[in-house]
Amino acid sequence: MIVIAHLSDTHIDSEPRSIERTRAVMRHLEELPYDLDAVLVTGDITDHGLPAEYEQARRLFSSRHPVMLCPGNHDRRDAFRTHLLGQASSTAPVNQVHRSADAVIAMCDSSVPGKDEGFLSDETLAWLEDVLARTSDGTPVLVGFHHPPTQLHVPFIDGIRQFGAERLMVLADRHPNIAAFLCGHAHTAAATVFAGRPLLVAPGVVSTLRLPWEHRAHPQDHVHLDHPPALAFHVLEDSGKLTTHFRHVSTAP
Repeated sequence: MIVIAHLSDTHIDSEPRSIERTRAVMRHLEELPYDLDAVLVTGDITDHGLPAEYEQARRLFSSRHPVMLCPGNHDRRDAFRTHLLGQASSTAPVNQVHRSADAVIAMCDSSVPGKDEGFLSDETLAWLEDVLARTSDGTPVLVGFHHPPTQLHVPFIDGIRQFGAERLMVLADRHPNIAAFLCGHAHTAAATVFAGRPLLVAPGVVSTLRLPWEHRAHPQDHVHLDHPPALAFHVLEDSGKLTTHFRHVSTAP
């Protein structure tokens, strides 16, 4: 059994609010009486993709647990690599893999430079295919990215979801050991199915989405700013079965 923390959409900027909410979530994870197998952050790490925002993010995500991050539509690949990952600057997709004795986590870059919607490039799909080819059939694989590859029945989010997802579906059909897909972008905890697997959407750290049937002050009032930050815990059994728990986190010191 492995336990993974999954958070998303921290939107770190120069304002104390985003920093304190992210710090509260990471403090919660650091104080756990348990060593997590990984902490996944599925995109929109920063709000503007600025070097100073990534420097702040790098400090906030320093952890005793292994941390894996992928870009979202608010991120910039070159600054993400240089100031967050400490790599050479590049605009190529930021794809990363984490392997343990019990599972593989493939974090894919679904961002499209200059656009809000998502798409897995041919380069990223080829990378993911190679990761899966190098993984034994009995080892469960979790595939993460920022944009949901299917509708969540929220027009504001569905219009900027991950498009071209039928290509990912075909790939998944060839690899039954994909246990689940994990994403963010929607700023709401959600669970559905994609390619016959669970698709689990992490709640937002910086804000919480207003669903279409909830009250709003005006048509562009898309998020709750007063809800506490939240995250998901995924428990993956040796059989590949996945159980998810959602937690709110207090921002009090």
